[in-house]
Amino acid sequence: MPAYHSTFLVANDADTRLVGNFAILPMCTKFRGPSYPCNDDYDIIDEILDLFRANSFFRNFEIKGPADRTLIYGILYISDCLSKLRANTPLAEANKILNTLSVEHFSIPGDPAFPLNSLYQAPRDRNEAELLRGYLTQFRQELAVRLLDRIYAENKEAPNKFWLAFTRRKFMNKSFA
Repeated sequence: MPAYHSTFLVANDADTRLVGNFAILPMCTKFRGPSYPCNDDYDIIDEILDLFRANSFFRNFEIKGPADRTLIYGILYISDCLSKLRANTPLAEANKILNTLSVEHFSIPGDPAFPLNSLYQAPRDRNEAELLRGYLTQFRQELAVRLLDRIYAENKEAPNKFWLAFTRRKFMNKSFA
């Protein structure tokens, strides 16, 4: 059974901006950043959250376009977020933990510390690097908020144990940590 790919794979879409080979896709967000506003209710963040659990079982993933690279980044970021949470972490504390994780300094493609440099091209210049860093900060913030909405949907005092069970899984044997 093959892994699930992004539905935002459009070969020559004029609306899709690229930095290196990373797609800067529109998203519905309240956070400031370089992302275009989304026209639909379903955006890349929703797709990442929907495909996370199914795709986290795969060790190999065939990249079919720039949107798949955004999907990979999001899945690995969710894994990083889940590894920071414990079974008894209340929602307020989890919100602080993930908000801090979202805005703290992180490496981008092309940096020596970035673990997936073999899959991503580095930005061409400093302006593209700043665009990518701004987009990824906005992306990480929105992804963290929506992740918390899903894993604390039933109980605000403890995260859903079925989401936390995926902390031991490593998508493509990779992680940001």
